[in-house]
Amino acid sequence: MSTHRSTTSVTTPLNTNTLSQQVYSHLRAGILDNTYPPGSSLPEEALAASLKVSRVPVREALRRLSAEGLVVIRPRQGATVTELTAKQFLDAYQVREALEVLAVRLAVPQLTPDDLDQLDALQQAMLLASDANDADAFFAVNAEFHGFLVEKADNDDLKAIYMSLIDRMRRYRTPSLDLRGGMTTSLDEHAAILTAIRDGNADEASRLIAEHIHVPQGILEEELEEGEDTA
Repeated sequence: MSTHRSTTSVTTPLNTNTLSQQVYSHLRAGILDNTYPPGSSLPEEALAASLKVSRVPVREALRRLSAEGLVVIRPRQGATVTELTAKQFLDAYQVREALEVLAVRLAVPQLTPDDLDQLDALQQAMLLASDANDADAFFAVNAEFHGFLVEKADNDDLKAIYMSLIDRMRRYRTPSLDLRGGMTTSLDEHAAILTAIRDGNADEASRLIAEHIHVPQGILEEELEEGEDTA
């Protein structure tokens, strides 16, 4: 009787989709934390060699990143990490404003006392970060504050569009804060928004959040009028 046993489970190659997802996650994280900064070339062959995979999952990952607007793929030139011009940055801010106004209108009527306490805690965390002059901590909590309101809007389409947009914008978060006037100004604006939310005034809260997000837009518009087109 033969004692040969099948080794199929050992020799079957890893699922290409799984590899593609892993490569995608790696590249996406690298783009968003500026390991691959705007304008960086992403050559398939070099990436495949460094990640020890074939070019197929790399190519699939780059296509997904291109669909998200994080990478641009040009014929015979390959993939490059996208750069936001001032015009593109302005466009993104305009869409973000519209999305967050809608999010606040949807969220405010649904917020519970625990939700309000969470927003208070986030505002306090931003204050502590500002006092410590810790911009990284401030940005993280600020993003959580805005993301919390989007989450509480309870609209999956809104959330998906918003998160994709924010991922493209957050690589430029330091210029964004500078355009806004710094952490102190941002804190004051958040405090006013939170007061309106606590009062249950969705109209006022949405108006204030629109103003909060609109501040950098005015400066970008001025730069475009003066012929400057870099983010």
